[in-house]
Amino acid sequence: MLAFIQTGGFFMWPLLACSILALAIILERFWTLRKSGVAPTSKHGRDAMKESVQEAASHVIHELERFMNTLGTIAAISPLLGLLGTVVGMIKVFSVLMESGAGNTALLAGGISEALLTTAAGLGVAIPALIFHRFFSRRIDELVVTMEQQSTKLIDALHGDRDKAGVAQ
Repeated sequence: MLAFIQTGGFFMWPLLACSILALAIILERFWTLRKSGVAPTSKHGRDAMKESVQEAASHVIHELERFMNTLGTIAAISPLLGLLGTVVGMIKVFSVLMESGAGNTALLAGGISEALLTTAAGLGVAIPALIFHRFFSRRIDELVVTMEQQSTKLIDALHGDRDKAGVAQ
């Protein structure tokens, strides 16, 4: 693994950092965006629903999109970092061609290898980051809708109790 990173050149290090950060965000989002943790099923009583909705409204809703911009940024910049590594690798190839001609194939192959490795690494980081960014965006939308439905059920339950109390008086 270290040889792969070293062969790819300088731009492999930021790509490695992006991949670690993306993995950490993906794992954190899987934990945070569990449906049971945000909006429990409505088979609970009115008090449990009210407590769940209030807690979700005050503590969770603003946290649902935490790190999503970072994950999207990683998905966007990783191919660019890979492309930058490709350009730098190709510059090295042309520098070798200028200095020693086309006869030194080992040096040419090293520059081309560096260029291809950074491109592959950039895409290897960006593709999963983009997939999970879209997946979590959809999950957030579903959770918000579920929370809205739960709060509507709570309001209906409370409104129905008030109507009964008003009729009894």
